[in-house]
Amino acid sequence: MDIVITVKRDTMPENRRSLIALLAAPETSPSVLYGLYDVLYSVGAVFPDMTVGEPGPEAIEVRIVASDEKPFRCIGNIMIEPHAAISDIDDPDIVIVCDMYTPIHTAPRGRYPRELAWLRRVHAGGTLVCSVCSGSLVLAEAGLLDGRAAAAHWAYADLFQSAYPKVTLLKDSVLCLAAEADGVVTAGGVTAWQDLAIHLIARLCGKRKACETAKVFLLSGHEDGQLPYAAMTHRNVSDAVVSGCQDWIGANYATPNPVERMAERSGLGHRTFARRFRAATGYAPIDYVQALRMEEAKQLLETDDLGLDEVGVAVGYEDPASFRRMFKRRVGLTPAAYRRKFRSIAFRAPPAQSAR
Repeated sequence: MDIVITVKRDTMPENRRSLIALLAAPETSPSVLYGLYDVLYSVGAVFPDMTVGEPGPEAIEVRIVASDEKPFRCIGNIMIEPHAAISDIDDPDIVIVCDMYTPIHTAPRGRYPRELAWLRRVHAGGTLVCSVCSGSLVLAEAGLLDGRAAAAHWAYADLFQSAYPKVTLLKDSVLCLAAEADGVVTAGGVTAWQDLAIHLIARLCGKRKACETAKVFLLSGHEDGQLPYAAMTHRNVSDAVVSGCQDWIGANYATPNPVERMAERSGLGHRTFARRFRAATGYAPIDYVQALRMEEAKQLLETDDLGLDEVGVAVGYEDPASFRRMFKRRVGLTPAAYRRKFRSIAFRAPPAQSAR
């Protein structure tokens, strides 16, 4: 049953600042936690300082919270000193569950019992509960995403499907607002905290403050979604027949009729092969081949000077139109747009040192 959320802003005294609690743990990335803290804490104060030389009043109260008040070290051995324990925060306006790293095949079962109970309680009391990246797994573990659409990092798509089947994971979503009316907002990959922060500033303080904050920190959205950043994920495959086929297709992905060739090499009937391949890898054989080809195409577009049609041929597509359609469907951008987006990131070697 969905919980009806009471929006606290409607009854908030005009002189009271909104309170955002940032929930952290030893598995939290400091870039997310301190990035959120820095941006949200600055709202209302820094833009006037940057433009007229006088800081304005801080518009939002931001507090770092954890299971208790004891300092701890997070990822990278960075110290975190919580402002408060979660037991001391009864009714924040917004809670953001920062990313809580877990391996891509491991759900955070039993890891955060106190935090989960607190999240359920404040959500039931009307708090907007948000998450960043793997923080969405914590909300899923709390049951707050059941029956709802959500975003998380693309690498956790398989884990959501297997561990949280009641959640509709939107693989391409950077900021999912589909459940905002129910008191839940989820953000995708690690830097999606920026999209979330700007959205929350606009919600609490208005679009003008959101635009000013974006200008101060040079923030912009991830308009292309997550698909251009997503990479093919792999399972540890114990089925020797399937593993052998993976090794073969890894070196022969451009061959014609690749699924038929793999089935022949396996010595199995086509249906049996397809069933075992999916069970072992999580992919239907044709999906696996297409995903592998797209990964190879992306690498060529990032680092090679081949023409777009030549890239398609190199990975197994003789028809340029078919290659472009498949690439756009699976990657979210055309091959040309993908090359423009990622080619500038290519490694630049330092200049050679002159001999003395």
